Amino acid sequence: MLIKVKVKPNAGRNEIKEISKDYFEVKVSVPPEKGKANERVKELLSSFLKVPKSRIELIRGETYKEKIFEIL
Repeated sequence: MLIKVKVKPNAGRNEIKEISKDYFEVKVSVPPEKGKANERVKELLSSFLKVPKSRIELIRGETYKEKIFEIL
């Protein structure tokens, strides 16, 4: 399953908002440097979707706010 994620780094708190079935807005409190924000997004998605973090893979958008993740 592929999902689109719009990431907002340096937010005041960590938060996930489900916009539609396969589109999420994720706010993370970490900066977008050295993959820190991407890792935090994976952790939040793992918790929200109740799947292991190892089953979430970043497919596209490593350095962009719009990302596509695959849930294996």
